Amino acid sequence: MSEFRLRSVAALATVALGIGYAGSALGADMPPAEVEPDVAANDRVVSAFVAIGGGMAPEYAGSKRYKAIPFVVANLGWRGMELQIRGTEARLDVLGDSAWSFGPVVKYRGERDHDVKGPVRKLEKVDAAVEVGGFVGYKFGGDSNGQGAVSLTLTALQDVADGHDGFTVAAGVSYAALRWGPLYVNLDSDVTYGSKKFNRAYFGVTEAGAARSGLSAYRPDAGVRDVTAGLAVGYQLSEHWGVVARAAVTRYVGDAADSPIVKNGAKTGGLAGLGVTYRY
Repeated sequence: MSEFRLRSVAALATVALGIGYAGSALGADMPPAEVEPDVAANDRVVSAFVAIGGGMAPEYAGSKRYKAIPFVVANLGWRGMELQIRGTEARLDVLGDSAWSFGPVVKYRGERDHDVKGPVRKLEKVDAAVEVGGFVGYKFGGDSNGQGAVSLTLTALQDVADGHDGFTVAAGVSYAALRWGPLYVNLDSDVTYGSKKFNRAYFGVTEAGAARSGLSAYRPDAGVRDVTAGLAVGYQLSEHWGVVARAAVTRYVGDAADSPIVKNGAKTGGLAGLGVTYRY
């Protein structure tokens, strides 16, 4: 297996099983795809990576109950640009062959309806949101196999579909902790800031909602809402096939942690999953 294939597959480990979980469970954003040393960027026309599997995640932000989630991850590269799909989020890295990464982001955030358990089901429904924005990242360090590399990413998203009408800003860091033959291990962490509208949509309780649910009325302000730490371990079985597993823990902080929704549920949420990978 070439170093290029191993490094490219390893780059996916930080996010492959964070798909579908509201919050910061996506983990660190993807560093740009790397190019084999003896292949010029313009000679590499098309590349692709796909990961498919399943996992477990909280029903909603702050829930203590879990549900099964699918995930689909795809990296589609063409002449230095790369389309990265992470479940319901897609981003286009227009600087795919650079230490820098930059481009637009579109994300679909599903609704929080009444099909959940506990008092939250009696609160107002939060409609689905379509969030658009952009990201910028930088990768540095690491040896010839990529071990020791650090990736920093900043992502900003604004709802444009009247779901929550707010915005989020997430700052992430990932570390390529181990590259040993076909085995790779990544560590990641991120912090997410939510606007007032975003935090009130997912963590607030209106007077009417309080009367129906029994929860206390609550109006959170803008601020940092959670901190996430994650671990991803992958193994490349052959040139094309591999497996990847991920575990992540999210801790709600600030006004989000003080929400009756979170106090009735859980201030700490987890995520775990396993997937099969294929690339060419």
